[in-house]
Amino acid sequence: MNKFLSIQDAAKYFGVTPQTLRRWEKKKKILPAHRTEGGQRRYSIAQLRPPDFSDKSIDHPTVAYARVSSHDQKEDLQRQVHMLEFYCSSKGWLFSVIKDLGSGMNYNKRGLKLLLEQIMNGQIGRLVLTHKDRLLRFGAELVFSLCAVKNIEVVIINQGDEPSFEEELAKDVLEIITVFSARLYGSRSHKNKQLITNLQNAVANV
Repeated sequence: MNKFLSIQDAAKYFGVTPQTLRRWEKKKKILPAHRTEGGQRRYSIAQLRPPDFSDKSIDHPTVAYARVSSHDQKEDLQRQVHMLEFYCSSKGWLFSVIKDLGSGMNYNKRGLKLLLEQIMNGQIGRLVLTHKDRLLRFGAELVFSLCAVKNIEVVIINQGDEPSFEEELAKDVLEIITVFSARLYGSRSHKNKQLITNLQNAVANV
């Protein structure tokens, strides 16, 4: 027995909005199997798995990714988000924004893990960044390679003033040394606190 889906459920199947399905209908890409007496579209499960429906013209969601290294950079994070929102909106893309907090050398950030999961599952069609270092300090090219394998477009806006390489790198190094120092001396030891204070002062003078 065939099962029919509402336009909302069919949109979830493709990972798009109902408006996108309506556009596809106008272009004769996907047509409803029938309409109810009230005019509601109904899509067939079998219809949603056609063998030749794999061209790149399907509208996949866009994901914009913004990141800063520390809590005191909230204004910079908001600036990135505004830039990404303005850029994606001006292109008419359906998009969402993933915001992350953590070092560019930290591969275990919540937002980054969510982004990588979506990339690996083929849930997005486009990744937008203000600058490639917003993704990772080292290793961004590997993520871009995964995007290429999954046919995901990568867009780097590269506008506005980015923090200098020295500033970002100094903060990344500070984070690494903080972790190792805490393990070596103990997080509450006087020697550890003194080391971190000296490092913070050095970073402030970069």
